[in-house]
Amino acid sequence: MDIYDELGVHPIINAAGTYTVLGGSRMSEETLAAMNSAARNFVSIRDFQKAAHQAIARLTKNEAAYVSNGAAAGLYLAIAACIERKLRKPFYYLDKAQIQSCHILMFKAHRNPYDLVIGHLGAAYRELSFPNRIFPPKEADLDQAIDDHTAAIYFASSAWVAPGFLPLEVLIKKAKEKDVPVIVDAAAQLPPVENLWRFSELGASITLFSGGKDLRGPQASGLMVGCQELMDRVTAIGFPNYGIGRMLKVGREELAGLYGAIKQYVSMDHKARYAWCEDQIAAIQTALDGKGPFRVQRCFPNEAGQPIARAFLEILDPRYTPEYVQDFLLQGKPPIYAYSENLNGIYLNPMSLREGETEIILKRLKELR
Repeated sequence: MDIYDELGVHPIINAAGTYTVLGGSRMSEETLAAMNSAARNFVSIRDFQKAAHQAIARLTKNEAAYVSNGAAAGLYLAIAACIERKLRKPFYYLDKAQIQSCHILMFKAHRNPYDLVIGHLGAAYRELSFPNRIFPPKEADLDQAIDDHTAAIYFASSAWVAPGFLPLEVLIKKAKEKDVPVIVDAAAQLPPVENLWRFSELGASITLFSGGKDLRGPQASGLMVGCQELMDRVTAIGFPNYGIGRMLKVGREELAGLYGAIKQYVSMDHKARYAWCEDQIAAIQTALDGKGPFRVQRCFPNEAGQPIARAFLEILDPRYTPEYVQDFLLQGKPPIYAYSENLNGIYLNPMSLREGETEIILKRLKELR
C-alpha cells in the first residue's frame, strides 16, 4: 500500500517550486536505487564519507566536498570550522566564552531565518550597512568592520535579498586581504549547474547548497563545497565524531542518494529542461490568457533567481481573490499547490512538475470560468 494512502495524507501537485514545506523535489528512480543499495549493507561510515566526498568534489570541480544533513546544518558546521581556524584550537575543546568572542560579519540585507544557526552555535553577529539603497556600503566600511574577532563573513546569494550589500567579488577580494573565510549560502541557487563550482572559482571558502531542492537528492541532505583546509575541519567536526557534529547525522542512505543525484545533475541536459519549462508556460498562456478570469504573463527568472520561467496568472474577475483560487486548487483531486506572493494572482512554476501535470492544472483552472 502507498504510504500516503495508509496514513490518509493526500499527495499534491506542486506548482510552486522546490520548497522544503512541500518536500523539496522528487528523487529519481536511479537515486532511490542508490539509497536502497547503500541501506542493504554495513559499511565504515568514515570510509564511505571519504570516498563519496572525493567523488563529489571531482564531479563539482571543487577541491573538497562534504554532505551535511541540510544546508542550514552545513552553515552550522561551516561557522564552527571557521571559528576553529580563527582560534587555532579543535572545536571540541572550545568553551562558550571562546566561541562567543568570535564575530561573523554579514550585511544587514542578508539576515534571514536560516542564519539563526550562527547564534545557536554561540558566535556573535556583526551586521554591516543597511537593507536599502539610501546609504550603500563601501569597501572602506568592510575594512573597518573586519577586526581581530572576525572569524568569517557570511554572504547570502539569492534573488530575494534586499539591496544594501557589496558584490561578492569585492567582498572576497577584501576578505582575502584580511585572511578571513567567506561562506556563501547558495542553498536555492541551482540551477544553473555552473554554480556548483562558480562561487569557488570566485574565491569563496565554502559554498552551501540544499541537497533536496533542484539537485533532487534526499530532502534531509545538503552539499558543502570549497577549499580543502576548511572542509578538512568540517570533516573532523561533523558526524560521526563526538561533539556538535554528532547530532548532525548523515546516514549512508543520504550520502549515497546525494552522490547519485549529483552525478545525474551534472550530466543532465539542462537546456532541454529549460525548453520543456518554456513549453509549459506557452501551454498555460494558450489555454488561459484572456480566456476566463486570467491574464497570463511569462516571468523570468523565478522567485529564487533561477533561470527557469514561470507564469503569473493575474486575476481580472472581481469575484475571485488569490486566496480563493489557491483554496480552489487545493480542494481538488489531486490537490494543487500554487503561491500568490501577496499579489493579485498566482504563480505557476513548472520546475517541479512532471509530464501531464500542467494539463491537470489547466483543467482545474478552466472550471473557474
